[in-house]
Amino acid sequence: MRRGCPDNIILIGMPGAGKSSIGVLLAKRLGYQFVDTDLLMQGEAHCRLQQIIAHHGLAAFKELEERVVCRLAPHRTVVATGGSVVYSEPAMAHLKAVGRVVYLELPLDELQRRVRNMDSRGLVIDPGESFADLYARRTPLYRSHAGLTIACGGHRPEEIAAAIEKSLCDAPGQAPVRPGDAGISCNRG
Repeated sequence: MRRGCPDNIILIGMPGAGKSSIGVLLAKRLGYQFVDTDLLMQGEAHCRLQQIIAHHGLAAFKELEERVVCRLAPHRTVVATGGSVVYSEPAMAHLKAVGRVVYLELPLDELQRRVRNMDSRGLVIDPGESFADLYARRTPLYRSHAGLTIACGGHRPEEIAAAIEKSLCDAPGQAPVRPGDAGISCNRG
């Protein structure tokens, strides 16, 4: 484990932003554990995310997500959250209390190229709402909850994990990551 790192790092962002893949890489770099709240939800419900939505509805899905997130007691862990976690103030308050929240920001067009399986993915999306509508609704929430925003567009997961590590874990006295360092734009909240 690197010195100076937050005890826990919480990744938030849209579906397709790479929270899970970047989270695994970041956890390996830091010697941390990795937790994916979507997997915890599936384990508790004994079914896939889309089945939870289809059989129990969006409200039940959000309640389950909030319950799972608020029970987290991580230590030296990178947590990849579901994209809809920002709808729950109690969940976000808990995540901010236990770790540093990092928003993985991507342009809409790049996310749309990545997310091709909307019907089977388990998206918390209102009937008739498009992915672009979802993006427009969630983006301000992600930004408001983030302690750090990483502009990930056009970058590989390894580069993004390295930028997060450099920004959050450098020893005191070292210069923080600035926009353009290593090609990654970082905005501190």
